[in-house]
Amino acid sequence: MNSGPLSHIKVLDLSRILAAPWAGQIFADLGAEVIKVERPGVGDDTRHWGPPYLKDKDNQNTSEAGYFLAVNRGKRSITVSIEKPEGQQIIKDLAMRADIILENYKVGTLSKFGLDEASLRKINPKLIYCSVTGFGQTGPRREQPAYDFLIQAMGGLMSVTGERDGKPGAGPQKVGVPIVDLMTGMYAAVSVLAALARRNETGKGDYIDIAMLDVQVSSLANQAMNFLVSGKVPKRNGNAHPNIQPQDVFSCKDGDVILVVGNDAQFTKLCEVIGLATYASDPSYSTNAQRINNLPALMDLIRAEFLKWERNKIIDALDQAGVPCGPINSVADVFEDPQVKAREMLRNVEHPCGVLLPQVATPMRFSDAQLPECKAPPMLGQHSNDILQELGYGELKIKALKDKGVI
Repeated sequence: MNSGPLSHIKVLDLSRILAAPWAGQIFADLGAEVIKVERPGVGDDTRHWGPPYLKDKDNQNTSEAGYFLAVNRGKRSITVSIEKPEGQQIIKDLAMRADIILENYKVGTLSKFGLDEASLRKINPKLIYCSVTGFGQTGPRREQPAYDFLIQAMGGLMSVTGERDGKPGAGPQKVGVPIVDLMTGMYAAVSVLAALARRNETGKGDYIDIAMLDVQVSSLANQAMNFLVSGKVPKRNGNAHPNIQPQDVFSCKDGDVILVVGNDAQFTKLCEVIGLATYASDPSYSTNAQRINNLPALMDLIRAEFLKWERNKIIDALDQAGVPCGPINSVADVFEDPQVKAREMLRNVEHPCGVLLPQVATPMRFSDAQLPECKAPPMLGQHSNDILQELGYGELKIKALKDKGVI
């Protein structure tokens, strides 16, 4: 029996790639039963987005790419050809038992097969049907495909990410993880949970339209509002914060650190630690607005002092003073960090190919609800027989479906 706050919920995940599958993984982490529908013989595109691939017990590459393994833990996989009438019936049978459907097909695709929101909610009015697309169900781009990189560019994120003009390496940069996909998955999950809460009150399902471009525009946050209230177009500023200073990368004798001064009190403590105590009350620097106005001179002062320190010593000194400061960790460093270890963010689970698979744990923690044990992402079609038997399909019918290429 499943545990977790969503252990009573069934999710039919018709999606692939990252944004909507990320939402499905969140639901699985929370204990929901998530059935992932994949194309027979091919599966989710990300199964093949390698190398790297998971290695089996003989140290040979499997067909399981790291990309897929990052987004699909805790799910069950069934292969279904939705182009075939028998496959469409399987989806309808699954939809009858589902609470939630996630899909990210191009606009209009699923209506060709009778698997769109209007069709499936006729047979299950309580369904919460969530469509995730690049541009949404309306507008001139509604039928166009999209990927994270494209939306980072179109949505303004790359215009404020990267070194500022005139500096080495200047130019627009994408974020190092598919942040729009991830944020879209989060917004999808939040929207579905809101619809679930509303269904508890009304007994009715809902239709949710999530667009990656909308998500990115919304996520411009302070940069968007800076523009809207000032009329000034934000520019790339490297690692410096556009509103709060000093926040940047600083070089020490033996490496770089991040400094994050969030208020005037922290600035005073910073100045005391690095030997610039008189500058804390200097009218040119004592408030954040003044520091922004006189930033180049202030940065020269701070950078000169940081160069006198060893990295670990200045981190320790500022930690004790309550000023946020830390190393720039590699991904390998992250999993060696004592805080990350204490929070058990890395777990090892048994994979069906017979090896232990490392998994980055969910960040969600509950004091009362117990989350389910982490389970490995499924092999392609691993649970097809079991799921069909649960629907009442007999062995002969399942065999016939396999012979026809339906599953």
